[in-house]
Amino acid sequence: MLNKKVKSIILAAGRGTRMKSEMPKVLHTIFNKPLLAYVIDAVNATDSVDENFVIVGHEADKVENFVKSNYSNAKCVLQSPQLGTGDAVNKAAPFLKGFDGYVIVVCGDTPLITPETINDFIEFHNNNHADLTVMSAIFDNPKNYGRIIRDRSKKFVAIVEEKDATYEQKAVKEVNAGIYCINWKTVSPAFDCLKNNNAQGEYYLTDIVKWSVEQNLTVQSYILENNDEIFGINSKLHLAQAAKILNKKSLLRLMEAGVQITDIDSTFISPETTIGSDTLILPNVYITGKNTIGKNCKIGPFAHIRDGAEIGNNVRIGNFVEIKKSVIKDNTNVSHLSYIGDSELGSRVNIGAGTITANYNPITKVKSKTIIKDGANTGSNSVLVAPVTIDEMASIGAGSIITKDVEAYSLAITRAPMKCIKNWVKNKIEQFSGKTGEK
Repeated sequence: MLNKKVKSIILAAGRGTRMKSEMPKVLHTIFNKPLLAYVIDAVNATDSVDENFVIVGHEADKVENFVKSNYSNAKCVLQSPQLGTGDAVNKAAPFLKGFDGYVIVVCGDTPLITPETINDFIEFHNNNHADLTVMSAIFDNPKNYGRIIRDRSKKFVAIVEEKDATYEQKAVKEVNAGIYCINWKTVSPAFDCLKNNNAQGEYYLTDIVKWSVEQNLTVQSYILENNDEIFGINSKLHLAQAAKILNKKSLLRLMEAGVQITDIDSTFISPETTIGSDTLILPNVYITGKNTIGKNCKIGPFAHIRDGAEIGNNVRIGNFVEIKKSVIKDNTNVSHLSYIGDSELGSRVNIGAGTITANYNPITKVKSKTIIKDGANTGSNSVLVAPVTIDEMASIGAGSIITKDVEAYSLAITRAPMKCIKNWVKNKIEQFSGKTGEK
């Protein structure tokens, strides 16, 4: 059991030049969720951390706007100019004056880190009565990582960045994972002693290890079990690789819970989505955001479910169907070629092919709701212009554009009467042939 309060410092100030993008690196997304959000959510899910300090720098306004809009327990702290990770952590020092507890430091571009690992890390630090604990990992090919340096007695004495490492130090396979747990009261004085006499001319956070050793403080390393968790995003290639790792983990979790996934290579499902047992996911399904899908459903192929969908049991979401921020109750079918957005569908509803809920007004920027009650059905190529309610057991004729509420058990139809002009095609052919003959 922890005997200290815990706060976090999340490093999110970097430019991310290898991303080749005007967008801040930490706002790039996997499953439409920013990298920074994965990290903050993981930290918050530990239930140990009560406050987060996000260090911002490049495009600081954009990052700060995202944090303010989504997290009440996070405060952004500006680092300008960016003078290294040691300097970044030190920017939060004024907000931690007098704090007698633990501070964990995490990189904002590591979306695969889990709450379980962070919890274990903090508990390891606490149980070992450490002043400073560094998360480490063992790599056969440790290129680009700072090396964990130990003395002859295997005591952890320093971290050396690869650019500053000797040939012998580069051969070390234990590396710095970039996550720290700091007893703030005893270690925070180190930040006033950092020097920038290194190849980069920066203040390295790693130098607090050497300082702590010189002060005879207790320094520990916690060896990570799954190296994927510290996978840092530095390029669009890394972004795609991390997405695949995250997706595979999500699919395995779902299959273990009884979900049938036909093709794991073409299926992408966000970690925040929950799916009931015996639901069948067909190929080329893409599900993003936080959604709930019930039991015995059939999803796909080629279905797209976006954030905020609540889908009941025995529901059919067919090929080339898009669902966004909608409630769909039990035994309802949205079988093919339809868009259902900002809607509530009751049970036993049947949505005909090509039905669209027109929910967005591009002038007012307002999204309105479509309500389709129990047992109602829409014919093919219907357009329901929100706000509109289709009452129970009502029917919409194929090709109709519905702009008003439809009463229960009624048929609503707006298409013009069919008109048939006899011999129209024949006359056109003769007319065309005659003109051709004249030439």
